[in-house]
Formats: sequence, C-alpha cells, structure tokens
Amino acid sequence: MPEATARETPLDYGDAATEYDAVRRHVGVIDRGDRGLIEVTGRDRASFLHALLSNEIKALAPGQGCAATLLDVHGKVQVSLLVWVWDDRILLVTPSGMATVTSDQLDKYLFAEKVSLADVSGAHTLMLLAGPEAAALVTRLTGVVPAEAPWSSVAAALAGVDVRLVRGAAETGEAEIWLMCAADAAGRVWDGVVAAGARPVGQTAVETLRIEAGTPRFGRDVDPSVLLPEIPFDALVSQTKGCYPGQEVVVRIRDRGHVNRHLRGLVLDGVDVPAVAAEVLAEGAPIGHVTSAARSPALGRAIALGFVRRQHAAPGTRVEVRSEGRTLGATVSELPFRR
Repeated sequence: MPEATARETPLDYGDAATEYDAVRRHVGVIDRGDRGLIEVTGRDRASFLHALLSNEIKALAPGQGCAATLLDVHGKVQVSLLVWVWDDRILLVTPSGMATVTSDQLDKYLFAEKVSLADVSGAHTLMLLAGPEAAALVTRLTGVVPAEAPWSSVAAALAGVDVRLVRGAAETGEAEIWLMCAADAAGRVWDGVVAAGARPVGQTAVETLRIEAGTPRFGRDVDPSVLLPEIPFDALVSQTKGCYPGQEVVVRIRDRGHVNRHLRGLVLDGVDVPAVAAEVLAEGAPIGHVTSAARSPALGRAIALGFVRRQHAAPGTRVEVRSEGRTLGATVSELPFRR
C-alpha cells in the first residue's frame, strides 16, 4: 500500500473482474486514503454540527454515526459527509480533496461556540473491507466487530496497530467495515488484511460495484448544483430535527412541491457503456444526462446513473442515450440495480 496521502486508487491490481468477484463472493480491501478527515472537538461540537448538517447529530452516542450533507440556503448539496462520533471528538469524513473547503465552510458559522476544527487528513488513513466475509475477517484479526447498525464503531488492534473499525452502509451493495489507523501504520494494516485473505480492489471494480448498488458519488453524480431531494436522500436527512441551512427548501419540496428531475438508474439494451455526460432522450428530445456508467456483470448489460426529468422518471420508462454518435436504447430503473 502506498504512503497515506491524497492519492488515486489504481484502476486495478491486475484483474478488475476478479476484484469485482472477490467483493461479491468473499472480501476485498479498497484504499480510501484519498478521503479527507476533519476532527471536531470542544464541548459544543455536537450542537454546532447538528445546527448545520442535514441529519441528526446531537442524539448520536459515542460509537455511533450517520451520513449527512452540508447544504446551502437553496437546498443544494455542498458536500456529502460521514459523521463518526468518538468519546471526545467527532470525525467528519469528506470526499477526496474536500477537507479544506469543508472545514472553511463550517468555520464561517463559528461564533461563540466552543468548537475547534482540524484537518487531520495527513495523520490518518482509511481503507474499506467489502464483501460477505468482511465481518468474519475482522473478527478473526481483531477479536471484535462493530455493531450491525450503519456507522457503528469500536476500537481494536490489528497487526499490532491501534485501529478504529466502523460498520459501512453497503455503498458496494455488500457488507462493509471501514478501518482507520495512523498514516504511518497503514502499510502494516493493509498487508495484514491482504495476508488474511482480502483481495485489493481498484477503481474499475469499485465503480462497477457502487453503480450496481445505486450509490451516488459526490463530484460525479452529486455536486453543488444538485438539490438534495433530486437524489435518494432518506439516509442523509432527519425529518424531525430543527433548522439547518437549506431545510426550508427540503421541507417545502417534501410537503408542497416536487423537483423537476431525479437521479435514476438506466439499464441499456446492450453492453455498450455510454460516456459520462451523454444525453438522455425521450422521443428525440433531451430530458437528462448520464453521470456514471459501467458494464454490469450482475445484469450482463451496461448500466448508468443519470438525471432525468420528472415526467420520464418512472421505472420502466423507455428512453434513449446518445453517446459518441450512437443512439442506445435504455429503460429507466429503480435503484439499486442489484438487490
């Protein structure tokens, strides 16, 4: 495993198809060292984040967590986050390259609160074990495993290294456990899980897995132009908490309106994978665009995520995708593609 700095995961480790199969049948390990990490400390940390993020924070006990978003006042997604609560701090996991900008955005809301924000991305690294054997491998190596609720966590030791184990939420469509450790010990932890049977998994297989699972990726399927209700967002928001930036828009759309487009799945008629940003058409007129695409081993066809207009978003609707001079038939699908 390379030194833990901001980096790109390799496209593959020799055989993307075998890596995909390892996650679906056994267990793979994915380098997540490119993720940003913000450490939030101070007595007001939970109430401060609760007032800003879309999900419930104050009710989380140590060892619990959630997924959330930071919205602007128009309800558009500025960043998607994982929120992990420790005894004495809250850790925010950001998409690649987003730690500094996220910390700066949060800092703008700091006034008299007793809160400190620190970018600790360089001090720690993350990796993800994914597959039906992930929990068994972790238990064998550490003697413990997080509770089954998504984002539950527990401290452990692996290969003589202090680690934090965090239960994932099936972004690959399989059981998942995140591992967090000191950056200078990442190689020992990586080698330990690989020696125990986890196969390294590169970008190509990861993209196929997460698209089959219908998991939006920030910076690809979601960006600051996207309204939160335009994407699958149940796991990202509390419908009962108090105000946070953008809440009024989210509630107004929920109760009295609708969005004009939705992120949906597209199942292509063949195996030709459309290009990102390819137009989606209905009766020859543009109705949306592709955001991610891959060839699905589970379906034996090309699949895509993309935005389509509300009038054409019902599962089963026939559409076309215009990609690089070709017109491909497709059917709108519910997410995830693979259940």
